[in-house]
Amino acid sequence: MTILDCTLRDGGYYTSWDFNSEIVDAYVKAMNALPIDYLELGYRNKPQKEYQGKFGYCPISVIDHISELSKKKLAIMLNEKSTIPEDLKVLLEPIMGKVEMIRLAVDPKNLDRAISLAKLVKELGFEVAFNMMYMSNWQQFEGLIPRLANMNGIIDVFNMVDSYGGITPDKVNEIFFEVKKHVSCKIGFHGHNNLQLGLINTITAIECGVDSVDATVLGMGRGAGNLNLELLLTYMNKHDGLSVNFNELGEVITAFTPLMEKYRWGTILPYMISGANSFPQKEVMDWVSNRVYSFNSIVRALDNRVDKKEDNAKFPLLEVSHKYSQVLVVGGGNSVIEHFDAIKEFLKKGSNTAIVFSTARQAKPFINICSPQYFCLVGNEGHRLTANVGKDFFKGVCVLPPYPRTMGTEVPSYATESTFELEKVSFVDEFKDSVTTIALELAMNLTDGIIFMVGYDGYPGNVLSEKEVALAYENKTIFQAFQALKGSKLKSLTPSLYKDLDIVSIYQFI
Repeated sequence: MTILDCTLRDGGYYTSWDFNSEIVDAYVKAMNALPIDYLELGYRNKPQKEYQGKFGYCPISVIDHISELSKKKLAIMLNEKSTIPEDLKVLLEPIMGKVEMIRLAVDPKNLDRAISLAKLVKELGFEVAFNMMYMSNWQQFEGLIPRLANMNGIIDVFNMVDSYGGITPDKVNEIFFEVKKHVSCKIGFHGHNNLQLGLINTITAIECGVDSVDATVLGMGRGAGNLNLELLLTYMNKHDGLSVNFNELGEVITAFTPLMEKYRWGTILPYMISGANSFPQKEVMDWVSNRVYSFNSIVRALDNRVDKKEDNAKFPLLEVSHKYSQVLVVGGGNSVIEHFDAIKEFLKKGSNTAIVFSTARQAKPFINICSPQYFCLVGNEGHRLTANVGKDFFKGVCVLPPYPRTMGTEVPSYATESTFELEKVSFVDEFKDSVTTIALELAMNLTDGIIFMVGYDGYPGNVLSEKEVALAYENKTIFQAFQALKGSKLKSLTPSLYKDLDIVSIYQFI
């Protein structure tokens, strides 16, 4: 049985396929001393829209450098869905003699097309492997497993890929022996760890008689990650007597630990649910990294998928019977507290002013304010409303984004009779589920007059977190879209670092 390590390829989903040279060199050095047969370096891709680093393209210089260091066979992956026969001259001919194996990521529905592509790859002199995705859903593809016989004589290794991390050991056993009836090539297994079954599934596959298994250092890989290489080797050392240099294994773990501390891959509740229900990890991975989406909202969205619902709740459309003279949009910045007395005076003087809370973070001081109050329920704002206002003091109106909502709908029970949804978002194409987008769309529904802002402070300092950078860009985009629609900037009554707001002092109004 052979072991293939695909850390640089599968782990690239977290780093955009960039790994610094020190980590790569330490990785190759350790792999040379460990019982690993193949190193999968990454992808050979045509130009992509999104950024991908060196291991997303594996240029010749990178392959040559690793070839000089490595004593192991090298593998490269192609995405079958985005590769046509005409691409092989550019993608593969330059690496002939440098890379031993080409692995094709294959969607089951494209099996016949993938076999045709594999023939051409084989003719170039490479070993060819299929990584057949979506193992837990193969039963949905009628006649799939018998048709695998069409690979015979072409494919060297057929890898069963648990893309969703939702397969169980009994299914590994069942599917392996069914596949074995129809194929003459070697069979491999590639597990994901959504349900923490990566090791037991791989052990089951080994006991069944697979010829190849995949793993990654520290389990680094898309979403919940893969089977940990160090776990597999430790098990095989104890169970099968496999010789393992634990000093070198410790060295490569040390090299990758800073990446794990930064990206924090591994299974969490949303990945567990997506794995159990065979949902794609990429979308869940995007949700998990989104600062707006709480675990509750992600779980709710996944539950809606299970139930095949667009959304779990629908509310009446907001109807505005009369317009207010002006609207004050309240953000979550500390300037709301610092200037609250002035805000209170401002609201007294503007008797026909509505308050729109883009977030309920600073809503508590407004409990005794008589002005009409509207709360935007996006993301985790239902919980925040309860924490900062609560059932006993709630006297406003809740407003939701248009139906259906990506992450489903959560409204506190005490507010359901006072909750409405917007018909549409009209002024911006991006960030349609941003609290700021919904607040401004609501404000435009409520007034034909001026929309003032408070609590949009921005982020001081030269070093910002990724979430702060993302939020700053998001708000800037929204403010610019509003200005393009209205022909003038939004007015902030409290200090702000956003250059796309027109800063005016609240004190001039009181």
